[in-house]
Amino acid sequence: MQRWFRLIAVSFFAAALAATAHAQGLEKPKLTIGVGGKPLIYYLPLTIAERNGYFKAEGLDVEISDLAGGSKALQALLGGSADVVTGAFDHTIQMQAKGQPIRAVAQLGRIPGFVLALTGPKAASYKGPADLKGMKIGVTAPGSSTHFMVLHMMAAAGLKPDDAAFVGVGSGSTAVAAAKRGEIDALVSVDPVISLLDSEKAIRIVADTRTMAGTHAVYGGPYPAAVLYMPPAYIQSNPKTVQSLVNAFVRGLKFIEAQPAAEIAKVLPAEYALGNPALFVRSIQSSVPTYSTDGLIGQDGPQTALKVLREFDDSVKKAQIDLAATYTEDFVKKAPAR
Repeated sequence: MQRWFRLIAVSFFAAALAATAHAQGLEKPKLTIGVGGKPLIYYLPLTIAERNGYFKAEGLDVEISDLAGGSKALQALLGGSADVVTGAFDHTIQMQAKGQPIRAVAQLGRIPGFVLALTGPKAASYKGPADLKGMKIGVTAPGSSTHFMVLHMMAAAGLKPDDAAFVGVGSGSTAVAAAKRGEIDALVSVDPVISLLDSEKAIRIVADTRTMAGTHAVYGGPYPAAVLYMPPAYIQSNPKTVQSLVNAFVRGLKFIEAQPAAEIAKVLPAEYALGNPALFVRSIQSSVPTYSTDGLIGQDGPQTALKVLREFDDSVKKAQIDLAATYTEDFVKKAPAR
């Protein structure tokens, strides 16, 4: 028995030495990742990489800055309080249009998993996106990808962005409370928020991108969701650090692909379940198809995203966008876990 404990101790020591040696070769082993709503299942690969020690295994000392929504995470990146962001691919297109390019280096979500649901008395009379006119709509944060989904649907119905009022309700319990209290007429969110409200019959789901078929129905094609993005200058200055980050995320994607939902749930903080562990496991199970299995982005999704953004974002509509400059797959292709 003592020999067994000595072997375990030696293996842990060897792993620690390897991680230390690897960290010494990184340009920036200590960094901050910004995210808009870490408890959301949308960002599950980030929490898996953190909780399973994949960042540490790559020699990285990662601090995660959890913010109210994707637009807030983007602001943190632009303001310098975050080095990189796990956020919507949409932002890579929008920021290129504004002359402040950022680039995705790995895809975490292959489809968004967003759901538009009606709450309160207007739910029964809803017939289509044109009925969103005049409504107060809850999104994680204005300017986030949840906001973009409903703007796209409104544009397709001939409505303008200011035909509805948008309220940032955050994620998790704050979004649930806003829906239950009748503070909003509609909500765009993800699991576990949607599954919890739906199980309590507090919402009526009218658009659902938790499946590829639902994503095509809303966007007209495949649509990239969460990615790991950062400024091109950061990539150029810190290629080894970026490779280590991508390695950790791809390893997280492989874990999600391989493990049952109940095992995935055990890795996550209990508070993520919003008080309903059984429903949380079911939410994870239904969300597994939304994640990338290899981190690659491909060409079709970015083209759909550009088409959608041009419907309601004037800066994107007027700009010449080079989609090839919004992402690179070089790091993912070198990730050992692939």
